[in-house]
Amino acid sequence: MIPYGDFTFFYIALALLLPVIVLGLMGRKYIGLNVAVSFIMLVLIFKDPNKNLFGISILSYEMISFVVYILYQLLLIKLYLQVIKKHNTLTNFILIMIAVILPLAVVKVFQSTLFGFGSYQVGEIPIKSIIGFLGISYIMFKSIQILMEIRDRRLEEINSFELIKFLSFFPTISSGPIDRFKRFQKDENKPLTKERYALLLHKALHYIMIGLLYKYILAYWIDQYIILAIDFDTASIWMKIIYMYGYSFYLFFDFAGYSLFAIAFSYLMTIETPPNFNAPFASKNIKDFWNRWHMSLSFWFRDMVYMRIVFFMTKKKVLKDAFMVSNIAFILNFFIMGIWHGLEWHYIAYGLYHGILFVGYGYYEKWRKKNPWKLPPTVVNILAIIITFHFVAFGFLIFSGKLF
Repeated sequence: MIPYGDFTFFYIALALLLPVIVLGLMGRKYIGLNVAVSFIMLVLIFKDPNKNLFGISILSYEMISFVVYILYQLLLIKLYLQVIKKHNTLTNFILIMIAVILPLAVVKVFQSTLFGFGSYQVGEIPIKSIIGFLGISYIMFKSIQILMEIRDRRLEEINSFELIKFLSFFPTISSGPIDRFKRFQKDENKPLTKERYALLLHKALHYIMIGLLYKYILAYWIDQYIILAIDFDTASIWMKIIYMYGYSFYLFFDFAGYSLFAIAFSYLMTIETPPNFNAPFASKNIKDFWNRWHMSLSFWFRDMVYMRIVFFMTKKKVLKDAFMVSNIAFILNFFIMGIWHGLEWHYIAYGLYHGILFVGYGYYEKWRKKNPWKLPPTVVNILAIIITFHFVAFGFLIFSGKLF
């Protein structure tokens, strides 16, 4: 069952959450009930619909991989908590990070057509189905964030059960938004009142309604009447431009709709998962765009990749020019983000494209300080939004793979 993929998912999830909602409206919360709902939903998400034994569905390879991976991450985090008490070295940190990232790296290689591994099988089962599962990268993001906080001495002890709940939280399991462990824990431990839950319920229903509009009406219409209707390879240049616009809006409405669903179901479970989108096509520059688009991922990369590269290069005095250090960090940051999407040329090109845009905008900002616009601010803002949108839309066309 694909999360938020059809109305059956909503019916089952809401039915299971009904006791949680009733208790919440009474100002009461039982963590065990949330855990039970998450467990049942995860079983339904990962179960194999094609295999049954005496009428009982058999768990899929993805479910087994999911359980093993959660336990693997738990083991690594617990191990690092012990290691860091005596040996808080960069070498140990790098080794533990390699161990955390390795399973996803293997999955990406076997999912990719770039190296020709995509069709490898064990018997009749693709290798990528044995070692991978829906949402593996988002769990990895959570684990890396925790490990970095441990290295920074901001986390010194972690309860295993609390960690498993955080890593396997079903509303955000497949595609985020990416939450932070301390923020998640704060919501879990926050006292619940009737008034607070009524507000959470109201917001959840509101987000579900907007999500339905985005994903099941607007994204569906664009997919059916623009994306699927245009043969990009034989289309004229004008139809290719229409395709670029359509694909850009399709990505937004489809993913923003999904994100609203994930946030809504989190709210029903009293977890105020952070937002993922904030009117991204109203951005005035590329930096503004990444502060509005897939915000939890963007902020994660900013904090866990970009800032770490800048800090390392500054500490080691790799370069004296802080502006160049920042530019190199931007390129590496988006290059890694591109590889994370997949080991295909169009994903890598997409990441590098945005890294180059960041560098270019940095030079533009320096130039503009010496050469301010003489147009009215309103006109400048409108032009900035239009120009930024077209740079972003072209990037999405690269992302689509249609240019390669």
